[in-house]
Amino acid sequence: MSDSLASQLVVSEHLDLTMYDSRATTGFDGKKADAKKALAAMGAELGDLQERLFANGRSGASPTRVLVVLQGMDTSGKGGIVRHVAGLADPQGLDITSFKQPTAEELEHDFLWRIEKALPQPGMIGIFDRSHYEDVLIGRVRKLAGLEELARRYAAINEFEAAFVESGGVLLKCFLHISAVDQKERLAARLDDPSKHWKFNVGDLDERMLWDEYQEAYEIAIERCSTSRAPWHLVPSGRKWYRNWAVATLLTDRLRELDLSWPAADFDVEAAKARLATM
Repeated sequence: MSDSLASQLVVSEHLDLTMYDSRATTGFDGKKADAKKALAAMGAELGDLQERLFANGRSGASPTRVLVVLQGMDTSGKGGIVRHVAGLADPQGLDITSFKQPTAEELEHDFLWRIEKALPQPGMIGIFDRSHYEDVLIGRVRKLAGLEELARRYAAINEFEAAFVESGGVLLKCFLHISAVDQKERLAARLDDPSKHWKFNVGDLDERMLWDEYQEAYEIAIERCSTSRAPWHLVPSGRKWYRNWAVATLLTDRLRELDLSWPAADFDVEAAKARLATM
């Protein structure tokens, strides 16, 4: 099941988001309770694979690093992925970055400048809660960039991601797909729960008014930047439990494919044992 999940979710042709069911459970035959059990069971293997990655990076045995890019409309679950999926791994091996509105300093540089500074080091799993794609999404919807500049950015993103992969990076890009109905329900739930008012941003309603424009911007960005080296995966996210299972499965599969062994000792193990025995 997990072997085929990536191929089922990958975007490899013209993208029309209206053709995708946000509440689909692609690649999973069980129910909510089954998915939660499967996610918990995945924790042990994910933790072991992450530790192998971390050990290889720390020892210098491998330059491999992993970057998970999460994109989606407000309430699609980027924070939920960080909490429920990344939470299965050892925090010391994670590097989580949430990109907000660019600062004055960041605006003085090319849009990829702040992204390059946040890339994970060897052995680390980096997670981008929003990313460099914001500069082609908001740039298009809010008309902050012209068509020629947007075309340059799509090309720059493809070059940037290819270079990351060539340098030993593993890139997992997940678009968390929800419908306008899903979002309305989640925003309403936040407004009905005082403990979640802090998560509500009135500005989200302004962005919601541009739903169709954002859907088009996502379609264009994903279609133009889903390459063989850095493909996009469209993860149905109307069901939170499926979303969490799917992203965890995609990440676990990618780590498993690395087939990393534990780095060899750079000292005489038997001599160390003998010395310890005398202490």
